[in-house]
Amino acid sequence: MLTVAVTGATGAQGGATARALLSAGQAGQDVHVRALTRDPASPAAQDLRVLGAEVRKADFDDRASLDAALAGADALFAVTTPFGTDIATEIRQGRALVDAAAAAGVGHTVFTSAAHADRGTGVPHYDSKHAVEQHLRASGMDWTVIAPAAFMDNYTDGWTLEALRDGTFAWPMSADVPLTLIPAADIGAFAALALRRPAEFAGRRIDIASDELTPDAMARVLAAAAGRPIAHHEVPIHVVRRHSTDLAAMFAYFAEHGLAVDVAGLRRAYPEVGWHTFADWAAAQDWTGLLAPVAAD
Repeated sequence: MLTVAVTGATGAQGGATARALLSAGQAGQDVHVRALTRDPASPAAQDLRVLGAEVRKADFDDRASLDAALAGADALFAVTTPFGTDIATEIRQGRALVDAAAAAGVGHTVFTSAAHADRGTGVPHYDSKHAVEQHLRASGMDWTVIAPAAFMDNYTDGWTLEALRDGTFAWPMSADVPLTLIPAADIGAFAALALRRPAEFAGRRIDIASDELTPDAMARVLAAAAGRPIAHHEVPIHVVRRHSTDLAAMFAYFAEHGLAVDVAGLRRAYPEVGWHTFADWAAAQDWTGLLAPVAAD
């Protein structure tokens, strides 16, 4: 029995990984999922229990909780984020998680980073993930780094969703510049594959993406899926910078260097992931609910 501890199990990437592993277990593969979360009583944690996961409390800033949660685990899915905290906190927490996993004797850790984060991008939340990558490589554990491209799922939240309600795909890139994309479901499926096949994936860093489209093409896909007119509007970088210098640096990198990932090669090599195109992903969303007018307070 392979016991896999999954951090961020009630979030997007960790949740997708936990569900992919649970599906593998239901398909007869010997996998036990240990879902780690700061709030084991949350509805998302309860959903994972119903699916068959063991849920344990774990806090990156509480080493004792990490030690207890990782005891006896064979493998670990590790995810960190600076959003909601800051870059220094992400690095500190990521290193603490790696150290706890090494001390617990975890055999294989799969860390989810960001595509191109190892290329000196100057994007703060890419550089912080690369710092955690480097700490993982030096840990003595078997490791794999999966590095997702831009998240499709971000288009159903925040300022992007607000603009879509007004018929605009507001995106800080020129209409004809391609961008690689991936949904959380495909990140989870790829992570689960790497966790279940450590001999194949150990010691590798792999940028992953499911599709590549220009913002103009994305707007057309969103319009078709939502059944309403949606047109791309290029948001100036200086507007993004007023809200986040980190995200502004990321979009400036996309504009200058792109975010190239070998989508076709990944599809050929790992068909079992079940890669989703942007159109696949968009068609599966509840745009009627998402784009409904927000009632005023």
